[in-house]
Amino acid sequence: MGYAVKVKGSIGFDKFLTKLSTEKNTYYSDEPESFGGDNRGFNPFELLASSLAACTLATLKSYISHKNWDVPEIIVEVEFENFPKEKNSIFKRYIDFKSTDLTEDQKSRLFQIAERCPVHNLLVNKIEIVSELKSLV
Repeated sequence: MGYAVKVKGSIGFDKFLTKLSTEKNTYYSDEPESFGGDNRGFNPFELLASSLAACTLATLKSYISHKNWDVPEIIVEVEFENFPKEKNSIFKRYIDFKSTDLTEDQKSRLFQIAERCPVHNLLVNKIEIVSELKSLV
């Protein structure tokens, strides 16, 4: 099963503040002050890490709801490090079910489910980027 999205981005005279939009949502990205931005939005690397966190949470929530398990809160923290010279990136993902009384079998199953999150799968697969110049409206 595939998944396709379209995100449109634009930047004007406001340093690095970037408007990003889909058909129904708008959000902003910016560079940190240390890179010349005003830090008025997630930087591109934070957006990437956020995708993994959001997808992991949605995948876990869906499974937990399907099983009718009592898990009032899930926290996912993602750390991302990029090493461009080595052409290597490392994502560290931490999952916490807070003080929920899950059995070790349930925790193990939820860990397996988190590993099957679609963004996780995308990031561990071969990625191809096709770019072209095109007039966009």
